[in-house]
Amino acid sequence: MSGRLTRAAVRALDRLLPASKKAEHLQTGAKGEEEAYFYLRRLGYVMVARNWRSPRRKGELDLVGWDGDTLCFVEVKTRTTMDVKPAEAAVDADKRRDLSAVAREFLRRFPLRPPLRFDIISIYYFDGSAERPQVTLFKDCFPLS
Repeated sequence: MSGRLTRAAVRALDRLLPASKKAEHLQTGAKGEEEAYFYLRRLGYVMVARNWRSPRRKGELDLVGWDGDTLCFVEVKTRTTMDVKPAEAAVDADKRRDLSAVAREFLRRFPLRPPLRFDIISIYYFDGSAERPQVTLFKDCFPLS
């Protein structure tokens, strides 16, 4: 229930606050990350970080959460069309390497390394609709390199 209330409050604040001066694709990405966060919470993930960055590495971890005893690093890819290639295909070898490097920095906080995995969520907003996007979770997409 609290997730539903939090989500309603976030959407209400989004309507009240002035429109962002961010580029449209950045606004779409932020909206997708918000959707992914609540989607994972509904699945039972315990979220511990959003947009986590390390001063030592480029890139960021979109979402970090626990799925049971497994620490999950989640990359969110949001699109408004399927014209070019699937959103999840954007996580290429370079992106996986960057995510692994940032994840290793995150793991420095742990005295023992927990079981971990990298998940990807693809989110599609079709026809400019902000409601009911198509969400697909891909678990254990690649190993820590």
